[in-house]
Amino acid sequence: MNLFRLDASIMPGTSTSAELATAAEAEWTAAHPEGTVTRRNLGTDPLPGDVWAAATLAAFTPEDQRTPEQRDAAALGASLAAELSAADAAIIALPLYNWGVSQHFKTWVDLVIASAGPTAELLKDKPVVLVTSFGGGFAPGTPREGWDHSTPYVERILRDVWGADLTTVRRELTLAAVNPAMESLRDLAAEYHTQALDAATAAGKALVRS
Repeated sequence: MNLFRLDASIMPGTSTSAELATAAEAEWTAAHPEGTVTRRNLGTDPLPGDVWAAATLAAFTPEDQRTPEQRDAAALGASLAAELSAADAAIIALPLYNWGVSQHFKTWVDLVIASAGPTAELLKDKPVVLVTSFGGGFAPGTPREGWDHSTPYVERILRDVWGADLTTVRRELTLAAVNPAMESLRDLAAEYHTQALDAATAAGKALVRS
């Protein structure tokens, strides 16, 4: 059994998304002590920003006419797609920065699609946990309700493009503990933290059952 785990935090030592992903992973590894975990951390080991363009152009260029950059980009994209297709389950830990996905996560998605094609169901019927974390709050009734357009985008890629059996775990108000302007929200943030940890543990158990 093989679990693929992707992290995207630029602060791995204090990452809230990584904390939740680890809670889910613990359930999977406890059930599969002989299993393997394939890890990729886009926050600490980002992909080159220009690699997607080279891989996309490579797909429209005869192989014997590709530039060295195009060949390298195509090979990298193929290896990323292979990591997904080889997984029996996956955990995607994704913090949202500035109301959106980070450039390095978007590059990863685009490079996989450039390599595998836009219709390849790389995670067809495989259990996948998506963890998203937010510094602010976007819950119904809050001033920024509806601002989170990125979680639906990622869900669309994982579930509707790549075919995953998807569970999403969210944590909001992660900046309340360090932002004086959010001091009044700290109790609520702590409650959200507990709820998210419980949800991540449950999602990890669901990975096993699937």
